[in-house]
Amino acid sequence: MSKPLKVAIAGLGNVGIGVVKILEEHKELIADRAGREIAISAVSARSKDQDRGVDLSPYQWVDNAAEMADLDDVDIVVELIGGEDGIAYELSKNSLKNGKALVTANKAMVAHHGALLADMAQDAGVVLRYEAAVAGGIPIIKSIGEGLAANKLSQVYGIMNGTTNYMLTHMESRGLTYDEILAEVQELGYLEADPALDLDGIDAAHKLAILSSVAFGTKTDFESVYIEGIRNIESVDIEYGKELGYRIKLLGITKYEDGNLSQRVHPVMIDRELPIASVMDGFNAIVVDGDYIDRTFYNGRGAGEGPTASAVVADLIDIARGHSGPAFFKPASKLIEAAPVSINRRKGAYYVRLHVEDHAGVIADITAALKHTNVSVETMLQKGTEKDGTVYVVIVTHETTEVAMKDAINRIKEVSSVIETPQSIRIEKL
Repeated sequence: MSKPLKVAIAGLGNVGIGVVKILEEHKELIADRAGREIAISAVSARSKDQDRGVDLSPYQWVDNAAEMADLDDVDIVVELIGGEDGIAYELSKNSLKNGKALVTANKAMVAHHGALLADMAQDAGVVLRYEAAVAGGIPIIKSIGEGLAANKLSQVYGIMNGTTNYMLTHMESRGLTYDEILAEVQELGYLEADPALDLDGIDAAHKLAILSSVAFGTKTDFESVYIEGIRNIESVDIEYGKELGYRIKLLGITKYEDGNLSQRVHPVMIDRELPIASVMDGFNAIVVDGDYIDRTFYNGRGAGEGPTASAVVADLIDIARGHSGPAFFKPASKLIEAAPVSINRRKGAYYVRLHVEDHAGVIADITAALKHTNVSVETMLQKGTEKDGTVYVVIVTHETTEVAMKDAINRIKEVSSVIETPQSIRIEKL
């Protein structure tokens, strides 16, 4: 058996400690599968004295994580600090410059700087791996980059944020309002340190930008992802969606054709009979469409100490086995700079919810606004009069354009009987 592979771990939060636990508890199993021992040589975190539930005394402690890139007794740096820039990015760049392999779970950093890091890894002749950055326990990076390598892929979509999926699940199953479920996930500690990353779709967008590059061989382009979160989803939308045969999910959807790349994250209404519609709670699910495999479906836990740490260690085992190859499964110099496709080019149906005063002529005013923008109605529901003399009007449109729908919404806002900003949700035929 070859000499041990020496690993430095930067960041000892839940995932970092999970990596330590797996490497210690499965030491012999991992050595057998990897063909060599994988040994921790150094660790680093903000506080040395914090009780993390594991004994870290056998390992060299490094106060400044950035210095791990300079350690002689390290073959691989595992970056689990997080954040697109700062010390995580500095450590990652310096590790690659110094000829050390890099394993990271940092989705924000890879989404923003993946192409540059891939280029640096290629120049240094070392490996960059990031399986843990997307979908936790689902080996989606390897599945796309290796298992589906013979295919020309056209579309990848999925549930990429477990927290928002949990929220939408329990708004439906328990009849909770958005504010009620938000308070619950805050108490449970499910939200990122910056809640906007989850609630506004940014976390899912980071993952989508990475999957686009893996699937289509394009340069990571987070800035071109259209992003919309779930803050405007109300329990009435879930109720009416169910009545119409739909379920609301926050999906990331990426498509590539003829050099054009469409990347978008937003709530959608999808057919309740679709397999992905049945993915509940904190689970993630990814669907990949290709020319020879047609469609493949992946489902599993998308976050947490165990699943994410498992993905990190899987990358370490791959490197120990001698697996190399470019970070995005094609030479960094050949990654395509795709032309971004605006959300305004989307075509499809829409769900629209209006809260209006219940009096004669209001429906005529609304349909006039739709007619002016050439948006036609497939279904219209008017829910019973409320005590305050207002009602909800729910519309499902025929296929139209994003531009036309935005124009229609703006015109509807001007109708005097409409008392709240209209809510619209895209309907996806997947």
